[in-house]
Amino acid sequence: MDPHEVALMKSLQGGITALSIWVFCVTGAGAAKIEQTPYTEQKVVFDFYFDDPQKAGPALFWVRSLLNPLMDDPYGYAPEFMEIKVVIHGTEIVTLAKKHYEKYRDIVERMRYYSELGIDFRVCGLAMQDYGYTKDDLQDFVVVVPSGITELAHWQLMGHALIKPEVMDKKFAIEDIR
Repeated sequence: MDPHEVALMKSLQGGITALSIWVFCVTGAGAAKIEQTPYTEQKVVFDFYFDDPQKAGPALFWVRSLLNPLMDDPYGYAPEFMEIKVVIHGTEIVTLAKKHYEKYRDIVERMRYYSELGIDFRVCGLAMQDYGYTKDDLQDFVVVVPSGITELAHWQLMGHALIKPEVMDKKFAIEDIR
């Protein structure tokens, strides 16, 4: 081949490579990779401290988002083999007052369901006193502890990961921004 033919071939190869990259990017050839992280049995403490009692409802989806993947295949962990605590020490304590059951029924029943699965709901005794409640005023599936903050520190020192749900006001429907 003469030098002009070699130069033409190199130019064509470069153009084909650039075209291939452009087509790959524009057409979306390729896809995200799915990975099955090798999760182990979990030790977690959730920190529930909200400025609105209703935020306890969305925060429980964080508990569900931890549990469901671990209970499903390929992991198949039973909840009783996980150590999950929820420390309640904000306005959401009112959801657990028996006198407010009708108002917060959905939240209470979801907590009760998770409690039956082995999730441990722990209420701050200081907050209980601040709200004028006694242990008899609260739902029967909760445990009252001396202090929510001290409880969080204790379980972290025992090796539990801390998860603090952030509950934001929903501005968009998924369908609208998908």
